[in-house]
Amino acid sequence: MPQGREWIWIFLAIVVLFGASRIPALARSFGQGIREFKTGLKEPSKDDDGKTPPPKS
Repeated sequence: MPQGREWIWIFLAIVVLFGASRIPALARSFGQGIREFKTGLKEPSKDDDGKTPPPKS
């Protein structure tokens, strides 16, 4: 796991690759993706109508 100075180098590399103005947008979209994933795990599927039988093992 990175420590102290390594995090600084990682952050600087990200800033150089993406630019400082794009980092908040990337973080926001990442957070929305995680939120949608968690919501999808909790809610049943919308196209699951209950008519299909469970798979046979």
